[in-house]
Amino acid sequence: MMKLSIGLRLTLWYVIIFAVAQLFFAGGMWLILRHNLHRMTDEALRDQVDDLTKFLEAQKKDATVAKLQEEVSEAYVLEHSGDYLQIYDGDGVWIYRSGFLQQHPVTAPDPGAVNQVSREDRQIGGQRFRFITQHVRVNGRDHIVQTALPIDQVVRILSWFRLCLWLFAPGLFLAAAAGGYWLSRRALAPVDALTRTAQAISGNDLSGRLETLRTGDELQRLSDTLNEMLGRIESSFLRVTQFTADASHELRTPLALMRTEAELALRKSRSPVEYREALRHILVESERTTLLIEELLSLARADSGRETLNLRCIDLRETLADVVAGWRQIATARDLHFTGRVDPEVWVLADTSAVRRLVNILLDNAFKYTPSLGKVHLSVERAENQAVISVRDDGAGIAESEQAKIFERFYRADKARNREGGGAGLGLAIAQWVAVQHHGTITVESQLGKGSIFQVKLPLMPAPVRSHLVA
Repeated sequence: MMKLSIGLRLTLWYVIIFAVAQLFFAGGMWLILRHNLHRMTDEALRDQVDDLTKFLEAQKKDATVAKLQEEVSEAYVLEHSGDYLQIYDGDGVWIYRSGFLQQHPVTAPDPGAVNQVSREDRQIGGQRFRFITQHVRVNGRDHIVQTALPIDQVVRILSWFRLCLWLFAPGLFLAAAAGGYWLSRRALAPVDALTRTAQAISGNDLSGRLETLRTGDELQRLSDTLNEMLGRIESSFLRVTQFTADASHELRTPLALMRTEAELALRKSRSPVEYREALRHILVESERTTLLIEELLSLARADSGRETLNLRCIDLRETLADVVAGWRQIATARDLHFTGRVDPEVWVLADTSAVRRLVNILLDNAFKYTPSLGKVHLSVERAENQAVISVRDDGAGIAESEQAKIFERFYRADKARNREGGGAGLGLAIAQWVAVQHHGTITVESQLGKGSIFQVKLPLMPAPVRSHLVA
């Protein structure tokens, strides 16, 4: 079954609704006109009955039937209102009957059956009449009055009006169809423009955007929303592309080194010491590669939403105790002065391993970029409703132009740093992700030659109530 376009469906619905509305309107107008014409005729008939009633009331109360017949005949035989008039009393005796009704007798109703005013249309002698039948009691006598008016003109007016409706209806119907189609095309024209633009956007170039509408309606909101979505998709696509390129580059270097080392070792016979040294180099590179792959997997899981955190209320002093102790040993080996101050009872809702990893990343960066005899300081304290983790060093520092980029993946502020001391540039990106997942922030303050301060702020939690068992 062929599917109709939205424009055609809207046109059909518009035409159907218009046709139904036109039908109800035309029918209603015809009924209103018919009712008003009959109402005017009925009012004229009632006026005639009222005039007759007043005439009968003016007669003598003891007047005989013959006298009434004479008086009514003299009054109405020449009157236009008597052309279609007949009167008889309660005993069925005729008092007056016009010449037309004598030629075309109308069946008189039973006097006992006439209790109220009745109206009916009749066709007599090729003409249509509107009759009114009414019971009238005057001077103690009952009279049945029937009078009529020709309604041929009413019928002609109604027929002419109905003909006009039928003549104008097709034209209005066609005009409605054309107008509905034009309106639907005009209303959906922005959709066609959006479709053409959307078809031009491909995976090779996501920089295109849908046509900017200025209609101020739902289509403009749809266009703006789709453009915002395309912007997010383009940004994500570029990040994935950049991530893939950077990851390939970072993995290619250690793999090339391990392959070169192995080829050199196998090219000719070497001593056990030389073989051991080659294997040591390969092991070091494989460890670095393993660490890089783990970091890449962590970021990939974070991007896909599969990196879950086990959040619970923890005290940072207890959580970071092992971290501080481990870095003190490293500081001694590297001839650095490391100090740590962690306030007690600093409670946050966090994942223990994720917080440790974040602090380890910050300390690792501080130790890498601080020369021998330099100082590194870790502090954890409360500030208003936040727990503040600070890592301060007096190392090389970061240029102001670089500070906004250091949390990007694979970015290194010191591009001249060799692979022995520098990482892959993923640590701070992971640290930022951890902070954001804990509804916190991470910032940096630094000056070249004067060191850096990394600060992580997490929402502070109230200390949990500890239960005490009484023996």
